[in-house]
Amino acid sequence: MTLRPRASAASRAREHAPPPPLPASVTLAAQDLAARRGTRLLWQGVNLTLSAGDALVVRGANGVGKTTLLRVLAGLAHAEHGSVRWRGAIVAPHAQALRDDVLFIGHAPALRDELTAAENLTSLAALAAEPMTAGACSDALAAVDLAAQASLPARVLSEGQRRRVPLARLASTSRPLWILDEPAAALDAAGVRWLGARLAGHLAQGGVAVVSTHAPIDVPGARVAEMTL
Repeated sequence: MTLRPRASAASRAREHAPPPPLPASVTLAAQDLAARRGTRLLWQGVNLTLSAGDALVVRGANGVGKTTLLRVLAGLAHAEHGSVRWRGAIVAPHAQALRDDVLFIGHAPALRDELTAAENLTSLAALAAEPMTAGACSDALAAVDLAAQASLPARVLSEGQRRRVPLARLASTSRPLWILDEPAAALDAAGVRWLGARLAGHLAQGGVAVVSTHAPIDVPGARVAEMTL
């Protein structure tokens, strides 16, 4: 699958037509999506369908719009054109039905340096309306090999350890749609293997995942989309 911008003069006769029906098995779908950054067209004519157990890996050079695509699919950004459907229904940005089901982890760890690893993880989960008990927090940090660093302030953690803090949510979340932006950044080989195993387990349980990455991650059966300028 290749995602690339089309000519801006392309016909929009179908712009106001309702999207065609999709098979009942499709969980996440995007139809004729387009996005801009300022006055620049990033991409358009993007179509995808993912069913339970499917994963899409998005690759491409910096600046092609991978993060924008993931944010649109997660309901965190508006598309210039097109629609996103979740479980058959068209969802607008920030729609509650999508927010309740998506786990979005951005490319930056977004940690507060003065908080401990445990406090940061608990805070991230709470902000996403998925509260975490102290025991679940401890278990999640142990899953990403941060048990010994749980009480340390984030400012003293290495870049790889900082990246593992938000990824620890993968060990405890029950949300069916995972959208991960460069999750392997700064991870060592063991961390990348853990990430691949967590993704495999999620898909085996009928989850759906969209992952952007420059690093090779072993995601069983994943389709790959190459985004180009």
